[in-house]
Amino acid sequence: MSRLKLKYKIWLENNGKAFGDGPLDILKRVERSGSLKQAASEMNMSYSHAWNLIKGLEKRLGFKLIRSRVGGVKGGCSELTDEARLLVAKYESFRNRVDEVLADLYQTIFSE
Repeated sequence: MSRLKLKYKIWLENNGKAFGDGPLDILKRVERSGSLKQAASEMNMSYSHAWNLIKGLEKRLGFKLIRSRVGGVKGGCSELTDEARLLVAKYESFRNRVDEVLADLYQTIFSE
């Protein structure tokens, strides 16, 4: 059994998937790049798919995730709302704890 590896997926739900690793990834990319279009491109996702994903998440979560400004000399930009930043921080903390707990549990049960 030493060849076995622990793999799992975890997410938060509210009338459907509300937040998980995929949304975490796109929000972190938006925060870094200042652009939903750039974040979507980096993930090989169309802008319209990313936009629809964010809008669906906002509906299930009950708050805005991204604030966008259009136009200007340098074009538009996107930034995370305060609520989104807090969600990202809490979810990352939660994920880190889950990783630790499940690794310990796996080791306890499957160690030889």
